[in-house]
Amino acid sequence: MSVLTVEGLTVDYVSGERPVRACDDVTFELRQGEILGVAGESGSGKSTLITALTRLQRPPAVTTAGRIEFRGTDLVSLNADELRKLRWTSLAIVLQSAMDALNPVMRVGAQFVDVLRSHDKTLGNKDAWAKAADLLGMVGISADRVRSYPHELSGGMRQRASIALALACGPELVVMDEPTTAVDVVMQRQILAQVLRLRRELGFAVVFVTHDLSLLLELADRIAIMYGGRIVEIGTAESLYTKPRHPYTRGLRDSFPPLRSPLRKLTGIPGSPPDLRNPPPGCPFHPRCADRFDGCDEQRPELLTIEDHADHTVACRLYPSGDDQL
Repeated sequence: MSVLTVEGLTVDYVSGERPVRACDDVTFELRQGEILGVAGESGSGKSTLITALTRLQRPPAVTTAGRIEFRGTDLVSLNADELRKLRWTSLAIVLQSAMDALNPVMRVGAQFVDVLRSHDKTLGNKDAWAKAADLLGMVGISADRVRSYPHELSGGMRQRASIALALACGPELVVMDEPTTAVDVVMQRQILAQVLRLRRELGFAVVFVTHDLSLLLELADRIAIMYGGRIVEIGTAESLYTKPRHPYTRGLRDSFPPLRSPLRKLTGIPGSPPDLRNPPPGCPFHPRCADRFDGCDEQRPELLTIEDHADHTVACRLYPSGDDQL
């Protein structure tokens, strides 16, 4: 069962003489209880995508086309009051910087109480504080920290508190914007373990955005690869690791060292991401692609399902008719 269906989502930054297209015809589906990873280099459109999904974008960003259907409701068409009813209770977000996401002059528990009582008018203050302590305990933070200020918590504790805050009202969908970027690798593992455990227990779906493909290979059920504002490949974590179809996905995979294999020379992706103010014609990856051939600089490939792989789609002219052989 689908929780979120995104079709043809296009987001422009309208400023100056011509708009800058940061998300271009993005289409994907998120199933109930699924973790969908979104990976790509800086400037690929990941942050624009999640602010559009959660309707948190601000001018000059404008959704110019497409729909975002959440449980049968098109989020693009909702007004501010209608969106407010969905936030926290159905749709929540974990931001990249927990110190910026948490109010520095409010006790951590007070921020939970504010959210809980705003969405449940029957909840008393004492019960709300008790629930706040329970939510912190759910992510491994001692209940006595409920009256601490954010600056009194470590970076990992603040990030886990942000996750607990997002889950305070039992949402069906949680969007996570690089929630482990600012913490060390040990704490990163702990946070990811908490996310997986909570997902199993509570059953919410996750859109997990990061530039680290190796992280998503361990965490996500399916992964969407973004480049130049477009999704260029979607597949299961296993298929993207063992047999990535798009040359860009292969470049991302081959740029980090495997833990259990013979030593090999790491290879990067030459060149730089496209300037979205003046994108190249045809396939946006063709200036950096070692597999390009005649027509790649003229024809933009569409995202198509690979033959015999119903859960794997790729936008590359190496597969003109669904052929999955390079």
